[in-house]
Parts: sequence; structure tokens; C-alpha cells
Amino acid sequence: MDKQSLLDLLRHDARESVDDIARQLGADAEAVAAALDELEDDGVVRGYQAVVDWNRVDEEHVRAQVEVDVELDRETGYEEIATRIARFPEVATLRLVSGTYDFFIEVEGESMHAVSNFVSERIAPIPEVTKTVTHFVMDSYKEEGIELGDGDDDDRLSVSP
Repeated sequence: MDKQSLLDLLRHDARESVDDIARQLGADAEAVAAALDELEDDGVVRGYQAVVDWNRVDEEHVRAQVEVDVELDRETGYEEIATRIARFPEVATLRLVSGTYDFFIEVEGESMHAVSNFVSERIAPIPEVTKTVTHFVMDSYKEEGIELGDGDDDDRLSVSP
């Protein structure tokens, strides 16, 4: 079983049945099911999620990208800070990054006020945090490799004979 090909198929469409995946890989369905179980048990596959175009949902949904600078001491490292921040349900993504800041956090909330309060009341007071910069997401055009929108935004004039 080529696990990389299996992972590629799952990343493209995790809703495909085991039988469909097996057919595409030229493998036995039982072997695919066993490989999936192994990938999940090993923590390689951590979950399956839908890619949502929030512009098509009636409820308010706000996302912000937050840059976080920290100052480490002898007892506290990046892992401890990341563990603390990752526990907040508002945090959708948390990454340690190189560059001008230490952590990249993607925060989700019901309003700009809720996200602002979360950053100012939960992230900024962490003792090691020295600075936060919040960027509210105004629109998304592509998520997880999938283009959003209806695809018929072509406003060029059609020419017919």
C-alpha cells in the first residue's frame, strides 16, 4: 500500500469511500481500510474536516490572523507556550514560525469584538507574550487548496455573432 498516494487522495477528498479509494489505488479495500486505521492510530491522520466558504453562511463568522512575539525564560520554552495557547477553542491554527514574530495564530469567533476580546484578554496577558498584532481576514479566495467563490465572477462582456 502506497501510503503517500493514499494521503494524497484523502487530502483531495476525504469523503471518498474505501472502495473508491481502493479502486483508484488498484488495491484491495481491506488493505486500504487497514492502512487508514494505521495512519489514524499513528497520528498521521488527525481528523477530517470540511472546507467552508463562510461567505455563503448566514451566521456571522470572523477570522483573524494574530502574530505573537514571546520572550522565553529558563523554565519556559516554545512548547509550553504553544500548549497553553492551543487549549483555547478559539484558536483554529497555531504555528511556531521564523521571521519577525514567533507564533502565527488563526483565531475564529462570532464577531470582531469577540475576537478582539479573546486576543486582549486571553493571549496578551500570557506572561511570556510581549506583543500581538491582529489582522482580521476580510475575504478568503482559497482554503486548503480549494478555490472559494462561485467561479462565475468573469465580468468580461461576452461576444456573440
